[in-house]
Amino acid sequence: MRVKSLGQFRVVAYLEGISYLLLLGVAMPLKYLADLPLAVRVMGSVHGALFVAFVVTLVRAAWARRWPISRPTWMFATSLVPFGMVVLDRAVRRELDAAPAAR
Repeated sequence: MRVKSLGQFRVVAYLEGISYLLLLGVAMPLKYLADLPLAVRVMGSVHGALFVAFVVTLVRAAWARRWPISRPTWMFATSLVPFGMVVLDRAVRRELDAAPAAR
């Protein structure tokens, strides 16, 4: 369960990061430069759902792996920064590689 929750968190974190970049880099310019507010409405909803999933899987992974509070706090902070998911993915991948294989 410990490795599975971390793997799920990694996937959701990456998807959330991509949705954030799409929201900022595609939907926002479409809204303000092309007068298409629907782009932000749609992409904002997708990003919001993925952000909630990110928080849920972060809590599950932190609980399963018994991380100190500083680790999930740092991971949460990376979700607020564009391209933060790249740094987060590298850290989680290292931890997954070091974990013993799930039985």
